Amino acid sequence: MTSEVYRVVQWATGGIGKASIRHLVENPFMELVGVLVTNPEKVGKDVGQIAGIADVGLSATDDKDAIVALEADCVHFAPLVPDIDMVCRLLRSGKNVISPLGPFYPTEDCREDVEKIDAAAREGGVSFHGSGIHPGYSGDILPVTLARLTGRIDHVRVYEIADFLAHPSPWMERLGFGQDPGELAANPRRSPDAIGHFVQSMAMIAEGLGKKIDGLTAETKFAVATKDIKHANGVIPAGTVAGQRYEWTASVDGRPLITFSQIWTVGHDDIEPDWDCGNGRYRVIVEGEPSLELTLDGNATGRNWTAFAGLTAIPAVCAAEPGFVTHFDLGVVRPRGLVR
Repeated sequence: MTSEVYRVVQWATGGIGKASIRHLVENPFMELVGVLVTNPEKVGKDVGQIAGIADVGLSATDDKDAIVALEADCVHFAPLVPDIDMVCRLLRSGKNVISPLGPFYPTEDCREDVEKIDAAAREGGVSFHGSGIHPGYSGDILPVTLARLTGRIDHVRVYEIADFLAHPSPWMERLGFGQDPGELAANPRRSPDAIGHFVQSMAMIAEGLGKKIDGLTAETKFAVATKDIKHANGVIPAGTVAGQRYEWTASVDGRPLITFSQIWTVGHDDIEPDWDCGNGRYRVIVEGEPSLELTLDGNATGRNWTAFAGLTAIPAVCAAEPGFVTHFDLGVVRPRGLVR
């Protein structure tokens, strides 16, 4: 077993970045050597303060050039929005990059970005891996792994369930909660291109089973509040959107094979219709012979899961052949420093 210590940069310090800092500080196989922040108020602060732990003797910076010039094995790249050009710059500087923003798996929708990343990684002699909880884990590697326990697969269903009443988000209004359902349907806040993001996971499932996707459909449903619903950031007025359900289905050989459902609600007691989806979680169902079901409970830990899915892959990504690497390329990832 390797005793190598990996020099890691954390890029961005939102919820995912803070969880990453705590892990990198505590893991004996990791050395946190740089932290990039985008908020001017965080510049110069000890990164331990930013992450809510004791000072670690490392100051945060917003100097991207300094980070690019830094000697490091890997960058955990987790800004709010993707920046493929910066990813490529980091790769060409000789740093492996892992990002929960993806891309995750080469499909036609992301082919151009994958090719740019692959070329930059090969130029730098390093690798890139798209990580995350969904896409990047619950909707791709978990179904493919469960497939080993069944003899026939008829349908794969993946559910992402989030309760914004239990875990409020500052983005609720921007996501369309509290809007008139007709107006939201006419002007959706969820981009129609979202299916291209998740089809990467669908393609990985299908191709992992030796098949190709030959069709895609999308459906959107809304639930409304039956009375005013108070939450930490305001109120959802009665009659407005208090639930959103997005479903994407991929067909193989002319029949539906993979369905992803993303269900967001503000509570469960005072919305109609009641989709009876329960608490926040990820749920994977493989219908077949035999049928299987796996549930990851606790959407309060979603940001941690998103961080750890990438951080635990650092040794494997650093050891991989240069280029764009998927879960299939990495094989069974063997984390370091988790037992301590």
